[in-house]
Amino acid sequence: MSFDVAAFRAGFPSLASGIAHFDGPGGTQTPQVVGDAIARTLTGPLSQRGSALVSQRNAEDAVAGFRSAMADLVGGKPGGVVHGRSATALTYDFSRTLAKEWSAGDEVVVSELDHDANVRPWIQAAQRAGVTVRLLRLDPASAELDLSDLDEVVNERTRLVALTAASNLLGTRPPVATVARRAHEVGALVFVDAVHHAAHGAPDLVAMGADLLVCSPYKFFGPHCGALVADPGLLETLRPDKLVPSSDAVPERFELGTLPYEVLAGVTAAVDVIASLAPAPGSRRDRLVAAAAVVAEHEHRLRRRVEDGLAALGDRLTVHSRAAERTSTLFLTLRDRSPVDASAFLAARDVLVPAGTFYAHETFRALGLPVDSGLRIGLAAYNDDAEVDRLLEGLADFLAAPAA
Repeated sequence: MSFDVAAFRAGFPSLASGIAHFDGPGGTQTPQVVGDAIARTLTGPLSQRGSALVSQRNAEDAVAGFRSAMADLVGGKPGGVVHGRSATALTYDFSRTLAKEWSAGDEVVVSELDHDANVRPWIQAAQRAGVTVRLLRLDPASAELDLSDLDEVVNERTRLVALTAASNLLGTRPPVATVARRAHEVGALVFVDAVHHAAHGAPDLVAMGADLLVCSPYKFFGPHCGALVADPGLLETLRPDKLVPSSDAVPERFELGTLPYEVLAGVTAAVDVIASLAPAPGSRRDRLVAAAAVVAEHEHRLRRRVEDGLAALGDRLTVHSRAAERTSTLFLTLRDRSPVDASAFLAARDVLVPAGTFYAHETFRALGLPVDSGLRIGLAAYNDDAEVDRLLEGLADFLAAPAA
């Protein structure tokens, strides 16, 4: 099945601006139908959840729709879906909750491939609990995790392994299932950051071996919020800090305060947008998996065009995204020009390619790069060939122009 990118782009009012957005890893543009769902829910009738009045039922429907949609997206169960302000906030919340059971002699494992949101909360929680932190190392030459010492790093003292399903900087997709199998052999939990992965595929909670998984709907055409998905049975065993009168039922016990019903409705609409890209018989989960394959083919074709174009620019730049399994995200550094200047040059042409470290603190250190020394090109489903042409022409002109 071919992907009609022109038809897909027509659903995004913001793309009429003429800006070529290569900033998808930082947040995608939003389709009209998602904005409509948010506005329709917010303008009501809407009230606190209940069943007596339509305003109450609308709130209930928004919550149920959100849980069902997110469960379908990642292969989980609606009763295990938790809303949060962001993936970072959810990770902090759960790190504090899980750390209540840690004690001296325990260990937690993080990786050099991860966004700091899946590193710092665990390090800080470990420090408070007096727990040792171990590290899965990144091989800069291959942009892959070095798992040669996996059995040593993940051992009988390990309580939790935190790992990304896809690097937001390099695009690398590490073998999460391999790490998870080792973690489960020693009785450890696996916390997966699928924020970048979910924007480029339909994560499979069970196949990955993820005990807890977080993602951010605004990275896949939805509104700004976070979602955590886990088995409801696991969530039943966790006791977060909460208000006495608030619900102790799962998953509500992890959601502090009144839920933003309009945001939840927007998330459901975003998931339905993705599912609509592969109309076929079967469940929404089936359609999401099929859509992920269609979009991946489109994105990887564009990625190859970008890679070929960058290679033609010669040795004045280095592409650090080299992993065999990776998303359509490329990180590159320039030999003798400022990435900030390059980003500004492209922005003047309405081509958005951000410069920075993108919160990948440990990855930058592993690569041996100074802070804010690179450009990230992040392709999304709505990017097309004409935008890739503008990107490559802009970079070529920047490198050909004299330095300021």
